Amino acid sequence: MENNKLKIKTLLLFLFILLVSAGFYGVLNIGNNDQQGQLPYQNLRCQLTINLPCSRTALPSPVEKIPAEERTTADLILLGARQEAVNKVSYDAAYATISYPGGDVPPDRGACTDVIIRAFRHAGLDLQQLIHEDMERNFSLYPQRWGLESPDSNIDHRRVPNQAFFFTRHGMQLTLEVEGCLDEWQWGDVVCWRFANGRDHCGIISDRTRSDGLPLVIHNAGQAKEEDCLLRWEITGHFRYPAHPDNANTPATQTVQE
Repeated sequence: MENNKLKIKTLLLFLFILLVSAGFYGVLNIGNNDQQGQLPYQNLRCQLTINLPCSRTALPSPVEKIPAEERTTADLILLGARQEAVNKVSYDAAYATISYPGGDVPPDRGACTDVIIRAFRHAGLDLQQLIHEDMERNFSLYPQRWGLESPDSNIDHRRVPNQAFFFTRHGMQLTLEVEGCLDEWQWGDVVCWRFANGRDHCGIISDRTRSDGLPLVIHNAGQAKEEDCLLRWEITGHFRYPAHPDNANTPATQTVQE
């Protein structure tokens, strides 16, 4: 009988020591994870996130549903801009020596204007060449903010004021109003803004919209993205290129009229 009691006491003591040890280890583990800003239940949550993916794949946009052979110039401009957002291109407006025509900075970086340039190139339109040729013929008409005495094909087309002036001369200059004019904001259009600090910015109107019909915009102000920002800053320009509706559904040429 005494032997049985001793065995029971020994077993209970062993279980007690085991539980205490487990609890002490748990406290240490929580402390270690907490120092890293993460608790054990958060680790579990991460594992569940990996094993049970919860992100929804974005549904195809209206343009993405159009057969490739039926897409218009505006469609291709939009899709070219969207690729910038998909690639999460980092903002970098630094001057760079590039080839001509068809020159570009490294594809993983670019300014807001590079979103426009790459979008139009996707539709077969080289703004580098178009703007440079127009500036060669009409240099004095373009904004004179940078102390240049002649066109520079490395940078001229990468400046918002030059793009805006080119579109004003050779494209359609459209309404700056948004309320009551949503039907005039079409995908593939170019929008220009002025930040509160006075700097110029630009983007491409998307075919995706808010529930009230306001279109999203694809732009790069740090990283290329597609978001609800049309009304975030002062709108200074709204353009469509090519200008003529009969050209909007076909790839435009690389020439502009005087």
